[in-house]
Amino acid sequence: MAECDRCGKKTFVTCMSMFNTEMCCQGCLDKEKRHPSYQYARQQEFEAAKRGDYNFPGIGLPPDYAV
Repeated sequence: MAECDRCGKKTFVTCMSMFNTEMCCQGCLDKEKRHPSYQYARQQEFEAAKRGDYNFPGIGLPPDYAV
């Protein structure tokens, strides 16, 4: 069993955030997807991958993101 890097909840499944390299539970990922900066973060990650940067750290957690 894993632990969400963002909220600390125990979970069987995690996925990496689009904002940073945190491994998050589904609840945190759902919340992240509703944030206004989410599409921008996705686009930046896509552009980094096109450049060959497969270790892109993300744009960072937005200052107005509340855990």
